[in-house]
Amino acid sequence: MNPSRPPSAAASRRSFLRGAGVAVSLPWLEALARPGTARGGSGGGPPRRLLAIETTMGLLPQFFFPRGTGRDYEPSAYLDRLAAFRDRFTVFSGLAHPLVDGGHAADICFLTGAPHPASGSFRNTISLDQVAAESLGGETRIAALPLTVAAQGTASLSFTRSGAAIPGERSPARLYRRMFLQGDARETAERIATLQSGRSVLDFVAFSAKRLDRGLGAADRARLDQYFTSVREVEEQMQKAEMWERRRRPKPKLPPPPEQPEQEFFTLLRLMGQMVRLAFETDSTRVATLFVNPAVWVPRAPGVAHETHSLTHHGNRPEMIGELKTLEEAQFAALAELLAALDGVSEQGETLLDRTMVLYGSCMGNANSHSNANLPILLAGGGFRHAGHLAFDPVDHPPLANLYVSMLQRLGIEADRFASSTGTLTGLELAT
Repeated sequence: MNPSRPPSAAASRRSFLRGAGVAVSLPWLEALARPGTARGGSGGGPPRRLLAIETTMGLLPQFFFPRGTGRDYEPSAYLDRLAAFRDRFTVFSGLAHPLVDGGHAADICFLTGAPHPASGSFRNTISLDQVAAESLGGETRIAALPLTVAAQGTASLSFTRSGAAIPGERSPARLYRRMFLQGDARETAERIATLQSGRSVLDFVAFSAKRLDRGLGAADRARLDQYFTSVREVEEQMQKAEMWERRRRPKPKLPPPPEQPEQEFFTLLRLMGQMVRLAFETDSTRVATLFVNPAVWVPRAPGVAHETHSLTHHGNRPEMIGELKTLEEAQFAALAELLAALDGVSEQGETLLDRTMVLYGSCMGNANSHSNANLPILLAGGGFRHAGHLAFDPVDHPPLANLYVSMLQRLGIEADRFASSTGTLTGLELAT
């Protein structure tokens, strides 16, 4: 790259800053924006994106659904955690996938809407993210990014057009290496060892970054500095997480609980959120899913002594409900951090949150009774004129897939049907 002139407008947004064994994707920069109309409803500006998150153990409905409707609703305990973004999301009640039943079996249908997942003849269908990836995936290095926060396995929300499951990435460290490390096996191993000692990937590309910086305008320089700061923050979080895993643990006085994952639940949840931010910020992908399964975890939270799955079958015992509420509130605190992280990245007068639809919900409306009706659903960001609380008749309601059609159209995809949909979702309007 010639430092005496700015990068060509035709330069790819997927350009890299390169160093020995390291490749750092560039964030969205005005100098690298290609002229003309880009896909994803971006019109040549920053692209639109989709992040879908499912928490598999449901949510306590009395602490999720608000009182009242419209923009003047009274927030619930969980929505209080998102108070800073009240005007930036819509919460829905009464929605569900028709014919999707079977309790926990419905996990795999959250983004597909395929009927009767518990039946012996069940075959899944394509998921929302993969429909989006078929149209938008060619614009980025990674067509879609399925991620998993679970104690075991690589289950995800993503399914191909033939209904085959796409494994989710459950290691932030592996995802980080995939995004930032390159070269042969020896070079990669050396870079990993160096990074574990506290050095940043940015140290390997410092010279190239300085050359690029000289050719950019003030807004792009600020954007690049913001991006590099976020990279270093994620590195520090991963290094702290690894430090705690390497420390000697105290000898327990009680028998061990069920098998635990490599890292603590909320640590992994927050790290995955940060990795999503980096993936979107670099335009490495525009489509991501996060499958959150806290079932066999005993997360670190005040007053919590039981693993999550047993707490969901609380039998209305106040002490069990109290523990579960603590855990679910902490999940919403993590969601608030993710929304804040996306909102903290500016793109041509908007933010990543403005350009990203963040879908959050569960396959179960009430895990205690294994009900798959009245699902807790929330949509943040994405350029909608958010309506506060959209309440639908829990019996005669539009299918959840109507929301998915609205989301596909917001991505710039010509879609009028998805799964059980009957059209777009009434009441959800685009921002002007």
